Amino acid sequence: MKAFTWIGSGIPVTVITLAVIVLLYVLLKHRSELVFLIALTVTSSLLNSVIKRIFKRERPTLNRIAEANGFSFPSGHAMATIALYGGLAYLLWKHAPGWIGRLIIFTLSFVMILMIGVSRIYLGVHYPSDVLAGYLLSGSLLTVFIWYYNRYLERSKPGFES
Repeated sequence: MKAFTWIGSGIPVTVITLAVIVLLYVLLKHRSELVFLIALTVTSSLLNSVIKRIFKRERPTLNRIAEANGFSFPSGHAMATIALYGGLAYLLWKHAPGWIGRLIIFTLSFVMILMIGVSRIYLGVHYPSDVLAGYLLSGSLLTVFIWYYNRYLERSKPGFES
């Protein structure tokens, strides 16, 4: 469980995000996808900070296996996980060649997102409602970003008239 928590924490998320940025921008020249992912992760992080400051919920104190700082609600790991891994899954899904590739992408991202959230509860640093709120907030944000990005792609196609 500590490994899953680590994968959803600052350094791995930053390294993965930077690697994807280099891949999208330098190698693939997918600049709009780069903007999508950066805007999604930054917005999710800012939203998490604002909501933590509003609610100021203390972390659980019983049966804590790991230590964590800051407020508990909503789970920053859950929000970052949905933003990064959910956003990556969406971008990879768009380019997957067939249903088997899409099934693998969905399954891996679902398991990763689920296990990171479960690890936060298991380690005693979050209440289940913290993780659920993080999933719902960042999942809603991801949905809005996907909708807006798809709309942007439709409007930028040649021959689109408003």
